[in-house]
Amino acid sequence: MTARIPATLIPGDGIGPEIVDATLAVLDALDSPFDWERQIAGLGGIQAAGDPLPQATLDSIRRTRLALKGPLETPSGGGYRSSNVRLREEFKLYANLRPTRTVIPGGRYDNIDLVIVRENLEGLYIGHEHYIPIDDDPHAVAMATGVNTRQGSRRLLEFAFEHAIATGRKKVTIVHKANIMKALTGIFLETGQQLWEEKYKGRIALDSVIIDACAMKLVLNPWQFDVLVTTNLFGDILSDLAAGLVGGLGMAPGANIGADAAIFEAVHGSAPDIAGKGIANPTALMLAAAMMLDHVKLQDKATRLRQAIADTLNVDKVRTGDLGGSANCAQFTKALVSRISDS
Repeated sequence: MTARIPATLIPGDGIGPEIVDATLAVLDALDSPFDWERQIAGLGGIQAAGDPLPQATLDSIRRTRLALKGPLETPSGGGYRSSNVRLREEFKLYANLRPTRTVIPGGRYDNIDLVIVRENLEGLYIGHEHYIPIDDDPHAVAMATGVNTRQGSRRLLEFAFEHAIATGRKKVTIVHKANIMKALTGIFLETGQQLWEEKYKGRIALDSVIIDACAMKLVLNPWQFDVLVTTNLFGDILSDLAAGLVGGLGMAPGANIGADAAIFEAVHGSAPDIAGKGIANPTALMLAAAMMLDHVKLQDKATRLRQAIADTLNVDKVRTGDLGGSANCAQFTKALVSRISDS
């Protein structure tokens, strides 16, 4: 009998509770051994506890070291800081892992299978920003400071190399802008090349590409890439670009992994405009749950889940509206559970 695994569950905002319930139904069908602790964050945290990241939620993740979360609402411009960013900082989730695979064949791009590993804690996302007033304009000048460290770069790059080798990948590509931002992204490129020489040469291939060229190459010929590893801002942009190659954010799972915790999520937003209508596509969160199963060494269940998703979409042709189908969230989930039960 599989040992029970404590895990934190954050349903999230907007469509979050709907896609989380769908994902739980699928995990139950797989007999997944998670014992869930339900917690709140984001807008739900504000409404219930006056805090977008309540202490009880943090304490739960500190205990379980494992979480599955729905999308959290973050206001643009003003308001509270992103709960996603705070979670990454709180638990030092330095690696953002974004696999991009074709699940539905026949699109503009086919047979896509690449991974983007993004540094999660440094760069231009550290939030060191300020305005300088001039005359009567309090926002006359805006300034931001980016910080990349040798230690932070090495930790992330080491994760990328180890993950690539463990999953049978052939090549790691470092994405940078060291031709212009010679210090800020140069330290990342330099650290990666040194690390490869020290530990990984002969075990996996290494190359590098400038960020703007990388964006173009991903659109022209994404099959030339295998594992892309990069800094925070570049990784944020490229991982969404890559999601566009396989059908959009509705097909994009993500993991935030650190030394003391791992949090798995759908990377799309909370979509408040369709919340409560039952039409949301839960696939991204289900694929994130498959990554979570891999993380706790239940690869057989992860493989069954991914295969059942592919069969439901491609053999049974049960698809939600965003994928050109007519199924609602509940109908898709029911078909998927039936697939798992038959597998």
